[in-house]
Amino acid sequence: MSSSPDPYVRVRGAREHNLKNVDVDIPRDVLTVFTGVSGSGKSSLAFGTIYAEAQRRYFESVAPYARRLIHQVGAPKVGEITGLPPAVSLQQRRAAPTSRSSVGTVTSLSNSLRMLFSRAGDYPPGAARLDSDSFSPNTAVGACPECHGLGRVHRTTEESLVPDPGLSIRDGAIAAWPGAWQGKNLRDILDALGHDVHRPWRELPAREREWILFTDEQPVVTVHPVRDADRIQRPYQGTYMSARRYVLKTFADSKSPQLRARAERFLTSTPCPVCGGARLRAEALAVTVAGRTIAELAALPLAELAGALSGDSEAARVLTEDLTSRIAPVLELGLGYLSLDRATPTLSAGELQRLRLATQLRSGLFGVVYVLDEPSAGLHPADTEALLGVLERLKSAGNSVFVVEHHLDVVRGAEWLVDVGPLAGEHGGRVLHSGPVDGLERVAESVTARFLFDRSPAPDRQVRAPRGWLGVGPVTRHNLRGVTADVPLGVFTAVTGVSGSGKSTLIGEITEQLPGVGRLVSVDQKPIGRTPRSNLATYTGLFDVVRKVFAATDQARQRGYGVGRFSFNVAGGPSAGGGRCETCQGEGFVSVELLFLPSTYAPCPECGGARYNPETLEVTYRGRNIAQVLDLTVEAAADFFADTPAVARSLGALLDVGLGYLSLGRPATDLSGGEAQRIKLANELQRGRRGHTLYLLDEPTTGLHPADVEVLLRQLHGLVDAGHTVVVVEHDMDVVAGADWVVDLGPGGGDAGGRIVAAGPPAEVARDPGSATAPYLARALGGVR
Repeated sequence: MSSSPDPYVRVRGAREHNLKNVDVDIPRDVLTVFTGVSGSGKSSLAFGTIYAEAQRRYFESVAPYARRLIHQVGAPKVGEITGLPPAVSLQQRRAAPTSRSSVGTVTSLSNSLRMLFSRAGDYPPGAARLDSDSFSPNTAVGACPECHGLGRVHRTTEESLVPDPGLSIRDGAIAAWPGAWQGKNLRDILDALGHDVHRPWRELPAREREWILFTDEQPVVTVHPVRDADRIQRPYQGTYMSARRYVLKTFADSKSPQLRARAERFLTSTPCPVCGGARLRAEALAVTVAGRTIAELAALPLAELAGALSGDSEAARVLTEDLTSRIAPVLELGLGYLSLDRATPTLSAGELQRLRLATQLRSGLFGVVYVLDEPSAGLHPADTEALLGVLERLKSAGNSVFVVEHHLDVVRGAEWLVDVGPLAGEHGGRVLHSGPVDGLERVAESVTARFLFDRSPAPDRQVRAPRGWLGVGPVTRHNLRGVTADVPLGVFTAVTGVSGSGKSTLIGEITEQLPGVGRLVSVDQKPIGRTPRSNLATYTGLFDVVRKVFAATDQARQRGYGVGRFSFNVAGGPSAGGGRCETCQGEGFVSVELLFLPSTYAPCPECGGARYNPETLEVTYRGRNIAQVLDLTVEAAADFFADTPAVARSLGALLDVGLGYLSLGRPATDLSGGEAQRIKLANELQRGRRGHTLYLLDEPTTGLHPADVEVLLRQLHGLVDAGHTVVVVEHDMDVVAGADWVVDLGPGGGDAGGRIVAAGPPAEVARDPGSATAPYLARALGGVR
C-alpha cells in the first residue's frame, strides 16, 4: 500500500535577497500568513522563493520557443523545495495604465454583459443581430468612429492656445508653442512667410489667425535668423507646424510625461459629439436590456447592476444568472461601488488586486498555491471580515493560500503563521516562528508578537487644539455632491470611511490657493523613478554630496577627476572624462539574448555589476570605492559618513522613517509603494522648513508593519508639534485613534457615500451611530486590538 504524500511545502537553504539559508516547513491546504517588519525578508520567502520556484518548474514544461514570450522571474537562490504545487500570484503591481482597460475588462464581466446584449438584447425592428464584439469600444466594429472608442475628443481653441491676445507673436502670444530655440524657430518661420509677428495678436485678421493656429499645411521656407552680436547664424530651411498640430502631436507621441502634461493644458476635453461619451457605434447603442443601453448599464455601480438586469427569454435568464454570480464575489470584497466602465488607472493597487482575487474565486482551480500580497491594503475594517471569508473559500476549494500581510485581524484569522525577522535588511532574514498563530506569543525576539498579543489600553493623550480652520469645498466630483469640510490647522487630522466613500476625492481639493494652507506637500505612493538608473541616493540628492566627497580625495585631485567622473549616468569612456563602464553604460548588468529562450540579465562581464570603469574604482574614500559605498545600507552609511554633515542629514531622515535596511544604490524600480512614499517624506524632512506647511498623505501606513507605523507616526506627530498641519487618509484604526480630529465619510461607497457622516475628535466620532467607522475606532480607543 502506497504512503500518503507529504502534506508540507518544505523549503531548504533559501538565500534570496537577505534570507539567511532559511529552512521552513509550511502545510498545504491551509491559510498561511507571512509576517515581519518591512524589509525583513517575508516577501523574499513567499514571492521571491516559493512562487518563483513554482513558476520556474511550470515553465520547464513549456516549449522553449513559447517560453521567451512570457515574463519569467528567474530561478531563486534556494537549495531545494519539495511538496510545491503550481502557484498563482496576485501582487499589487499595476500594468502600464491605459484608458481602455477598465473594471469590466480586468474581471471579464464586460464579456458577459456584451454576450447578454448580443444574444438576448431588445433590437429595433428589422435590425440585424450583432455579435458581442460590436458592443466593445475596444474593437474596430464596436468603437465610435469619431472618438475611436475613448468617449472623449481632444480639441484646441484659440482661447486655449493664445491666452493673452494683447501680446504679439514675437512676444510669445502663442503660449502652446515650445520654449527655447524650437519656439523661436517657429516664430522666425512665420516672419519668413510674411506674417506680421510684431502686431498684437488681436489686431491680426481672423483668417490669418485661423491659419497660424489650425492649418495642417507644413510649408518649408528659408529662414534668415536675426544675427546676435556674439555669434553668426547661417540661413536654414525651416518647416512650419501650426499650434494645434504641435499640441496634438506632442500629446499623442511624446514619451516625456512633462511634455505631455504641458500639451494637455492647451487641450479641451469634451464628450464625443457623435456617441455622447458612450464610446460605441449607433447600431450598438440602439440595443437595450431592461430598457437601458450597454453604456448605461456599464456606468451603474456593480451593486446596482445586479438588480437592474432582467429578461424574458431563456437565453436572457441563463446569461443574467451567470453575470450576477460573477458580480457576487466583487460585492463580497467591498467593491460594489465600482462601475464596469471605471478606468483601471484610477483604481488603487489594493482595489486592482481584490478585483483579480474576485475573478479567481470563479476560476474553479484546484490544488494550487495562491500567493497574495497584502490583500487588505486599502480596505476599511468593515470589509476585512469579508476578505477573510473569500480567502477561506479559496482554501475550501482545495487550494493553499499564502498571504503576505500586516493587518492584525487577517493575521489572527490564519491557521499557520510564518514570522520573518527579527528586524529589516541584514538584521532580518531568519524564520522566527513557523506554526499556529498562538505559538508566536512565546517568541521573545518577534516584533510582530508585541502587537498581536498586546491587550493594554491605548495611552491617554491630550488632543491638540486647532489654531485655525481651512474651508474645503463645496466639492462636486465623482460621488461628492456639494460637500464642504472644515479641516483644522496645526493638528493631525485623519480622513476615514469605507472604500469608495470619497476620501481621496475630498483631500484632492486641498490646494495651495486655499487661504491658510501656506506651503502644500502631497506625499503619495507613486514610484520615485521609472528606470534602474534612478535610486535612493540619486532621488534624495545624497549621491551629489557623495560624489563631491570622492572628487575631493587626494587620488581624484591628482588624476584631475571632477564630480562628473563619479556619475554612472555620464557617457564617455576614461579618455572622454566619463567614469562609468561603457559596456553596460553604467547599469551594472547586460541583457543576454538566448536562442529560443527568454532574454536574461547577467552582471556586466566588464565591471562585474559595479557600474564604473576600473580607473574610477581605484579612487577610494576610507578604504571603499564609489561602487562599494552604493552597496552600503542606509544604516551602515550613517556610521561611514557620520562626520560629513550634508550626508548625515539625509541619512538621518531616512533612518527616522524606518528605511535603514535599504542600500543607497537600490533601484527605484525595486521599491514598494510604501517605501517610495517614506523616501519622499524623508526628502521633505531633511529640508529646512520656513513657515507653515500642510502635509497630505494618502494611506501612508499601507504596506507597513505596526512597528514601522509607530516609527512613521513619530515623524508625522513631530511635524505637528513643530507647528505644521498633517492630513492623512487612513484605514488603520490605531492611527485614527491617535489623531486630533477625524473627518468620516460615508456611510457606504459610491452613491451610498459621498457625504460627511461625522467630524470631531476621535472619541466623539467613535460614538456616532451613523458611522461605519465608529465601532472599529471605539475598539481601538479601548485598547482591544
